[in-house]
Formats: sequence, C-alpha cells, structure tokens
Amino acid sequence: MLRNSLKGNNLLVMSKVLRLGLLSALVLSLTTGCSSNSADSDQVSELTIYSGRSENFISPFLTQWSEQTGIKLNIRYGDSAELAAQILEEGSNSPADLFLAQDAGSLGAVAEEELFTPLAKEVASLIPDQFNHADRLWVGVTARARVFAYDPKKITTLPKSISDLTKPIYKNQIGIAPTNASFQAFLTAVIENKGQAYAKSWLSGLTANGVKIYPKNSAIVEAIDKGEISLGLVNHYYTWEVAQALGRSINVVNGYFTAGDLGNLINVSGVGVLNSSNKKQAAIDLINFLTSIEIQGEFVEQTHEYSLISSVVAPEDLLALDKIGAPAIDLGSLKNIRATQDLLIEVGLL
Repeated sequence: MLRNSLKGNNLLVMSKVLRLGLLSALVLSLTTGCSSNSADSDQVSELTIYSGRSENFISPFLTQWSEQTGIKLNIRYGDSAELAAQILEEGSNSPADLFLAQDAGSLGAVAEEELFTPLAKEVASLIPDQFNHADRLWVGVTARARVFAYDPKKITTLPKSISDLTKPIYKNQIGIAPTNASFQAFLTAVIENKGQAYAKSWLSGLTANGVKIYPKNSAIVEAIDKGEISLGLVNHYYTWEVAQALGRSINVVNGYFTAGDLGNLINVSGVGVLNSSNKKQAAIDLINFLTSIEIQGEFVEQTHEYSLISSVVAPEDLLALDKIGAPAIDLGSLKNIRATQDLLIEVGLL
C-alpha cells in the first residue's frame, strides 16, 4: 500500500497524501450519507433487486425510477419468504442490493441475521417509526390489512374472531393460501401472541372444518366470486384487484373481525439495503422515491394499498388504517417464519 512504498525523505509527501485521502473520504461520507463502500448514485449503472412484490404491482414504479435516473434494474421476482431464505443462504455473498418484501416477517428474517445495513433517519423520513424496524434495518413502504373476504349473499352470520372459523356454520366454506407470505406473517402473529399450541389447534380445526387450499389470495377471491367457497382470509386489496382484472363488480366484499382480533392484522410491505451492496446510495435513493408523498399517492390510486404517510388519503371505499381495529403487534416479532412454516408442514398444510 501507499504507506509501504514511501520511505525516508518521502514521509512528508506521504503525510500530505494521507491528509488529502482522509479529507476525500470525509467528503464522500457526507455526500453519500452511508458507509464508505457505497458508490455515488451518479456512478451506478445498475442495481439488483430481489422483489417479493409481484411484477404487476411494483414494476411500473421501478420502471419510473429507472427511467428518471438511467440506472438499470435487474429484478428477481418471487415469493417473499422464498427470497428471504435465498438471501439467508447467500449471506454476505448475495448479489442483491435491495430486498423488497410484501411482509414484515420476511424482512425480519433477513434483519435477524444482520444482513441489512442500518438506514439513517433521513431515509424514508415520512414513514412513522411503528412501521419500521426498531433499528431501521428496514423501512415500511405500504400497508395492507388482513380481512375476511366473503359473499354477502351466502354468509349472513359474520365471524367475530378467527376462532369462529372452526365452527360448523362455516364448514366447507373457507379458503386460505398457506404458501402465501402474508398468510404466514399473520400465522406468525398468532403464534407469537397466542402460542404454538393454540396456532396448531386452530389450523387443525380449520382442516377438520373442510378448509380449502389455494395458491394465492387472488385465487381465493375468484373462488368466492364463482361460488366455490363463501369466505377466505386475504389482504384487503384483492377484492379490488380481482374486480379490476375481470372488468366488473364481483360478489365479494371485505369483512373485519372484532377490534383487536389478530385477523385484523395490519402488515407492511417494506424494503432493506443489503450489507453486501456497494451501491448503497443508489439503493437509498430508490427507497426515498418509493416513500415520497407523490409515489405513495400513486400506490393508493393504482394498487389500492394503504400509504403509511398520514397525509395521504386511504384507498376509496376503505376504512382508514386507524379505524380498522388492528391488534397491537410489534412487526419486528414476525421474523420467525421458519417456525411458522414448520408448523404448517406439521399439520399438513404445506
């Protein structure tokens, strides 16, 4: 290195060079706002993203940022839980710069292994702390409420709690998507708050009550509309999404459990920057773009998800977030998705 190549009379030159080097490093640190191995956004030509958000959902927003910045995005789409497991396997060798997930549990699993870099308070500064990791290893982007979607012509007695779903009145009428990351995050909340024994008993009760299994939330809503089932556990926006896809109104509406019930869980989609990335500033710029007031408003209008910024209005015809009656859940506690998956395997739902 430089210090080893300079000897004798060159010590004075070395001292000046080192002082200049330290000054340059300080300037770089101040301008990037992150670790010294981050490249400036202007020098980055591409970013690699692992996205648990579906391509149809997130690609218009990512394309918009890519066109504005000229930075190419290499995006790997997949299930959030599966991508989290992939990052855990790759560890410090992961090629991903950013991980976009549809639930806090998948983000928490990566954060638990210390694979995310802490984000300064200036990053996603409009997002309330309750929707971010406690140490800002990831930040929330949008919110989604768990609901029971149902056919109001067939379900006249609404469930008040998730416990009601094992009752004979709902036999052979309920649909769930056990492979879905949002369902797994919800089940993790059940385990964390009511215990493993209750969660196992509840899942076994659903199975005994003839619960039907679907690959994803939209398939559940479609099945309700077709009359295959009458009720399903989904995120709030799928009734809107399916209606949009079909180009017509559907025989499905959203229902809410009693205030405080775990079935009303409010989860977040979120994003974190991988420690292994050397393009952290560009990654941070993308996060600030996604959490800006303008883009948050577009999320609400174009995807029917909730913004996490209080000044951005809720999606049309939906309750405001603070009116849903969500349980008080620390989103950081949803990280143990492996235990949740093990339970689903044990009861035969995975």
